Amino acid sequence: MNGALEWTASIGTILAAGLIALDISRKVTGWGFVLFCVVSSLWIVSGFIEDAMPIAVMNGVLLIINAWGVWRYMLNPARNAQRTSSLQPME
Repeated sequence: MNGALEWTASIGTILAAGLIALDISRKVTGWGFVLFCVVSSLWIVSGFIEDAMPIAVMNGVLLIINAWGVWRYMLNPARNAQRTSSLQPME
């Protein structure tokens, strides 16, 4: 497990964790979760290629958790409506 796929997944994981830890905004945090979903998928592929099932299974679970993060921070219509209404000028 020392190929380009693993290095890409490792660097992406570090960047995603940094985006979430910075907590600059909901949008940036949401993109951190999107990146986590991408790299979790890469780790799953790597786990299957390298016959490392613990890595594949762990990242399958993390993919679900991170997809929930994408939902909460980027796709949830209730939160988006709440955010949009708070941006409307008061009359």
